[in-house]
Amino acid sequence: MKDQQAIIDELRRRVAKLGDLVESLSAELEVLREENRLLREENRRLREENRLLREQLDQALRANARQAAPFRRREKAKKPEGEKKQPGREKGHPGTCRTTPEQVDHEIEVPLDCCPKCGGEISDCQPLEQFIEEIPPVRPRVFRIVTWQAHCKHCGDVFSTHPLQTSRGERAAKNQLGPRALAIALTLNKHFGLSMRKTCTLLGKLFGLRFTPGGLSQAADRIADRLTDHYDTLIKNIRGSPAVFADETSWWVGGPGWWLWTFTTPQETVYHVDQSRGSAVVKEMLGEAYPGMLVSDCLASYNPIKCRKHKCIAHHLRAISEARELPGQAADSRYLEQWELLLKMVITFHGLAVDGRMDAKTLAKRRWHLEVWVDALLDQAVEGPGDARIRNRLAKQRAHLLGCLYELSAEPTNNRAERSLRPAVIARKLSCGNKTVRGRDTWQVLTSIATTCQQRGEDIIDHLATRIPLAAQPQYAG
Repeated sequence: MKDQQAIIDELRRRVAKLGDLVESLSAELEVLREENRLLREENRRLREENRLLREQLDQALRANARQAAPFRRREKAKKPEGEKKQPGREKGHPGTCRTTPEQVDHEIEVPLDCCPKCGGEISDCQPLEQFIEEIPPVRPRVFRIVTWQAHCKHCGDVFSTHPLQTSRGERAAKNQLGPRALAIALTLNKHFGLSMRKTCTLLGKLFGLRFTPGGLSQAADRIADRLTDHYDTLIKNIRGSPAVFADETSWWVGGPGWWLWTFTTPQETVYHVDQSRGSAVVKEMLGEAYPGMLVSDCLASYNPIKCRKHKCIAHHLRAISEARELPGQAADSRYLEQWELLLKMVITFHGLAVDGRMDAKTLAKRRWHLEVWVDALLDQAVEGPGDARIRNRLAKQRAHLLGCLYELSAEPTNNRAERSLRPAVIARKLSCGNKTVRGRDTWQVLTSIATTCQQRGEDIIDHLATRIPLAAQPQYAG
């Protein structure tokens, strides 16, 4: 009996141990199952993140490969095919056609006495009137001008000068182009972006003017030297404006490593090419203490300038769109939606104030509400990576978020500066920038003057032609 009882007790102990082992294995199994679930979720998240990163990489590679990448419309901003605006004007618009010329130089009548096909008799003749504008063949007018040189015991060498003279070259350099011919050539080259060679070819075919790309380049250098004071005046006007818009892009001066800066207002544009992308360039162009408001993107080079600032809202909105695409970020983030709504309200209020549909008192009240809203959003706790990125970005720019509502001359976006860069970028793609520092100096002077003339509605050719001659007379009539 004792042996049987011992066996039973041993069996009970073994059963108890097996029960403990089963419980331990069951608990371990649950842990492994939970770990497996977490790993599956992590794997799924990493796969999604990998997919998004691959898409972003593909977009970046396509953007770098496409020449118009900085200016093209982003894929998500494009409208579906069914929502695109039809080409042409809207239905019901008044029709347009070529206007009848005010002056008629030649009256021509072509009679119809018989059928032009068989020579038979015709009837019911009715006149058909047309006005045809044609460009006749052009031949340049050639002037032989004799000027005199003498010596004055008080002044030294003195010269007689004619309004058509653009230089005092003689002997091999005595065949010169007149001020208007040079003004047309420089306008084609510096404003419309034609290369030196194409400019010479075009003027030769249209006007019979014969000159070489090298000769035109040297003439451009001489004229730029003559217009340096004009360029300096533009810089002074920029420094005295209530708001200036600035931007920069890469440039080429005999090689990479240069930057093209633009400083523009509604009335002036100044281009400046420099090897630096730092704040020293901004200080050089605007001065140590610019009294107006500087509108720019969030490049750190603009921060050290001691002036009021406004940062481009379009860049902030683009950053919000990109933040929504970050891995782990909720696409329907309420936090990002509030920032987007706030920034769009800034644009709306600025437009209403500029148009006169919102008085100063109402604008000040709306501005105060926006300031409070901004502070509340910056104090709000966030969890998503996109939310945190936007809060950190806008916290750094807190003082410059509503600048355009304090200075209405400062527009909400930096689009004005970006538009001023666009022609220069196109010219860079055609000519690869400048070959020499001397060419850089000439380009920035002449292009700044040409762009400013276009902004002011002035005729670029007339503007240059009156400033190129050596003589004091602004024009030649004869």
